[in-house]
This record gives sequence, C-alpha cells and structure tokens, in this order.
Amino acid sequence: MDSGKFKLEVPVHPGDPRATINTTALQPIMRIIDLTLNIDHAMRGVSISTAKTIVNDGWNATTLELYSHCGTHMDAPVHFVPDADTIDQQDLSVCVGPALVIDLAPAKSAELITVEHLTRYADQILPGSRLLLRTDWHKTYGTDDYRNALPRISIELAHWLVQKQVAMIGVEPPSVADVNNKTEVTDVHQTLFNGGVLIIEGLVNLDQLKQPVVHFIGLPLKITGGDGSPIRAIAIEESLP
Repeated sequence: MDSGKFKLEVPVHPGDPRATINTTALQPIMRIIDLTLNIDHAMRGVSISTAKTIVNDGWNATTLELYSHCGTHMDAPVHFVPDADTIDQQDLSVCVGPALVIDLAPAKSAELITVEHLTRYADQILPGSRLLLRTDWHKTYGTDDYRNALPRISIELAHWLVQKQVAMIGVEPPSVADVNNKTEVTDVHQTLFNGGVLIIEGLVNLDQLKQPVVHFIGLPLKITGGDGSPIRAIAIEESLP
C-alpha cells in the first residue's frame, strides 16, 4: 500500500492460486483538524491535582474537577430550559456528520451576528444542517475579551436558525450570547433549545479548515442528569490524491 493505492489479488480461475488480477484504486486522503481547547490548570473552571504516583502507588493518576461548560463543550437543553433533556439524553447522531463552515472572520469585539451575515449561505442551510461559525475568536483565548467582549448571535438569528430547522451550531466564543447580559443569554439559548438546535461552544482552529463542508465529530461525556459537558471536537476533510 502506497500513494493511496492498493493491490487486489484474486484467482482468475477457481483452484488456480497463481493467476491473479492486479487492480489499483485511489483512496481518499483524510485530514483531521482538532477543534478543541486544551484542558489545563490555566483554564477557567478547571482544577487538576495528583491522585496517585508511580513512585508511591505504582501508577499515575489525577483528579479532575471540571465545570460542565469549561473549554470546548456542549450545552444540554436543561442548561437553560427547566425539565428539558440532559446531556446523557443527547441524540448522538446530531453530533456527527457533515457540517457547513460559515466564514464570518474576523469578527469584531461584541459584534452582533445577524441574519444578514448568513444570507449568502441561506440556500445551503437546509433542515438538519450542522453549522460551524468561524469568527477566529479563539485567537483571543486567554484574554478578558474572550469572555467579556465575545461576538454573539442575535435573537433574530436564533429564530431564523430555528425556522431553517438547523440541527447544530458550533461557535468559537465560550457562549452563543453575551454571558454578562442575563436576558440576552437566556433568550438566545432558550430559543435555540426550544427549537431543537444543539449548541457547541469554545471551538478552535476553524481557520485551518480548507473545505466548505467538513465531517464533524463532537461527543459529550455521558453524565447522568448533566447540563453540559466538555467534548473532543474534530473536523475531517477528505480529498483524492
């Protein structure tokens, strides 16, 4: 196997193992892009401590204390909607599949993302679509602006996404709405959740995507009754050699 080709050997005549047919076929080249923030001591809502060591216990282990919405994470509807579905009830088929990359970069501080920003993609946004909103906001991670001046989705856009029957949106900021505005953050989240839109926040490296549609995978921990969970999110791009 080399250069994306393989050699298939099959008998020409039954019982004659010496006679073979050589067949070559091109195999797609798969490129994986990690869309996930590193979880470490510097991350908000994270505590990592030593639980065991090889020297003292024979193996290494750590104790992790994680805020349910730290880093790259997925929200469950119960995060903002009373008695709604929890993270362990999430339909995993929504978390995996083709995703359309919406290029909004570079977003401005505290920019309100409206329906007009997505107009040129409207014909491509179909029922069941997954959207990845590229803003390049991940580059501000580690600064106060990352959380306090984030570009966010307008309530009108939230309603529009529901009307379009979008299945999932993924954003780079730590929230789809202003976390310092209780009314806004509640209204936008509730509108999306009540409309069946899955929310993923804290994505990175969307600027590394080269194709307009990628295969997205982002799976939550199975936390009973959970309101959210950190995820490992990746994008897969395939092309022929």
